Amino acid sequence: MKSPLLALPGAVPAEGADEGVAAHYGDLFREQRRLSQGAGFVDQSHRGVVTVTGPDRLSWLHLLVTQHVSELPPQQAVEALVLSPNGHVEHALYLVDDGTTTWAHVEPGTQGALVAYLESMKFFYRVEVADATADYAVVHLPAGSTASLDGAAAVRELPYGRDLFVPRGELEKLTAGYGPAAGIWAYEALRIEDHRPRLGFETDHRTIPHEVDWLRTAVHLQKGCYRGQETVARVQNLGRPPRRLVFLHLDGTEETLPPHGTEVRLAGDPDGRALGFVTSSARHHELGPIALAIVKRNVPVDAVLLAGTVPGTQDVIVPQ
Repeated sequence: MKSPLLALPGAVPAEGADEGVAAHYGDLFREQRRLSQGAGFVDQSHRGVVTVTGPDRLSWLHLLVTQHVSELPPQQAVEALVLSPNGHVEHALYLVDDGTTTWAHVEPGTQGALVAYLESMKFFYRVEVADATADYAVVHLPAGSTASLDGAAAVRELPYGRDLFVPRGELEKLTAGYGPAAGIWAYEALRIEDHRPRLGFETDHRTIPHEVDWLRTAVHLQKGCYRGQETVARVQNLGRPPRRLVFLHLDGTEETLPPHGTEVRLAGDPDGRALGFVTSSARHHELGPIALAIVKRNVPVDAVLLAGTVPGTQDVIVPQ
């Protein structure tokens, strides 16, 4: 869906997975600084929105996702994953329940497959699943924002801000009171700084939650059985994941950022075997060029890496 906020002054459309919203509005670093100071908002209306209603919604979802949600209190935000039978990440859900409806926003374009899977698992449970993307849009307010939440259908309160589900038809009117718009590039730079993984960026077809630090935020290790739980338990109890997510401080003298998929090697062996790949990269208003990357678990944590031709030092996210 193409956002009406692309008509705002200075808007430059994003491409790829974030097509449909603005990459920036003419001043990337200023937009980042505003968000860091609690001002403005980010249009995320390209994201999918899924709702679940019915008296069994939480107990039913509890059986399907990695998070403990059977007794989820109203207004408490959580992250949850849907795994394959082999424990690979298939969907990432950003949830909140308002007492009658469970709201989730998901990566753009993934809501159809998620709804189809949930529909296939309804059986005799009293639940109704809906793709609400056409009716509701997601807007992010940064931590410290004093913008009014009136008009939002649901709100996810987070350490780094708020995710609002707003009626899509009122997107322009409501966001006019949220302050200056910031593009998705500014949001992504702060996400990378916070080491928050994103489905389809930090993940591929064989990603397990342990590799990208989702055990900390999206997996409840003491809950009952769900699809893929055996893999989660086995790796947690008996071994370590084969790969790990790292944060890279990139050399600021390079003009271009290494894009998603750029191979990562040891700086001392630039022609050697690839040890991983860049998952996300951005220019940060304070840190300069930064990136997240997936590397083999046994890569030394103090090794200088090459992201393509760009040297970078590591910050550990997932222990070796």
